[in-house]
Amino acid sequence: MTLTRGARITGAVLCAVSALLVIVWLVRDIRAADGPVAVWEHWSGTGDLRDVPLTTTSAAALVLLAAYAAAAVAALRSASAALVLVVTGAVTLALRLPGVWTVADASAPEHLRDRALITTCAALAAGIGLVVAGVAGRRPAPEGAVRPVGPRRGGAAVFLLLGSQALIVAAWEIRQPFVYPSELYPAWFIGGGPLSLPLTEGPPGWVAVTHVLMFLAAAGGALTGAAHARPLGLIAGGFVLSSGVLGTARVVHYEMYERFFDADLEAQLNMLTSVAALIAGPVVIIVLARKDVERIPAGGVPGPWGGGG
Repeated sequence: MTLTRGARITGAVLCAVSALLVIVWLVRDIRAADGPVAVWEHWSGTGDLRDVPLTTTSAAALVLLAAYAAAAVAALRSASAALVLVVTGAVTLALRLPGVWTVADASAPEHLRDRALITTCAALAAGIGLVVAGVAGRRPAPEGAVRPVGPRRGGAAVFLLLGSQALIVAAWEIRQPFVYPSELYPAWFIGGGPLSLPLTEGPPGWVAVTHVLMFLAAAGGALTGAAHARPLGLIAGGFVLSSGVLGTARVVHYEMYERFFDADLEAQLNMLTSVAALIAGPVVIIVLARKDVERIPAGGVPGPWGGGG
């Protein structure tokens, strides 16, 4: 299957709109915090948060921004445009959906809440549009065209890295109720008091569950060579890298590595988790970023033994 010209243009426009929504809130945070350094300190937890206004974004916004930019290019040029649009739209829907009910209860000025709700609805509409464009715009590919294929080289490595990251994130989520006060639940997963969340981001528990499902789907697809593993795995790798960078930044800023052997087991595991994510993220991205396509022979779509379908 290939994607029609109209669907490609529609997908690229929707990606551009989604990216613009992210950029608007990033610019707002930078202006409110008097510079990108203060925003970074808020994201990473390395600054004095008492003197910095609560940001409306998190580092995940940069991952989504990169995903939208890459998806816009892929929509216009790639043989896997349909898959890219569907995956990008699905990820947008999963991450932005909580904003429908969390923005109204946020502790922020009314004008910011109104803008955040409009942004959330626009992002959800764009996500639905991306999925529809990727599904409804498909047409049979002509003879000799290329079709997207899953990762053939390094698929096992992606499976191990993303699979292990899914287990690590799930393990920490299981650990949280034993550490955090019971008053945080169920708000940890669905939002609301007493949590104070960035306006455009979902509750941490919701985001963690979404990441686990994303990592598992990409890991399983990479092992079986499924075509969706490439776009989904690239986005997943971006979130893994973001987590590793933020965690490692805290370790370095507070010089926690100097007290590694004197720290308790949980603190050591926290540091190791950040370093593992910092290593796994770039490896997954590099492995999946390599182009791997297959030509459709004159007989039609390839059959299971390489002949015409």
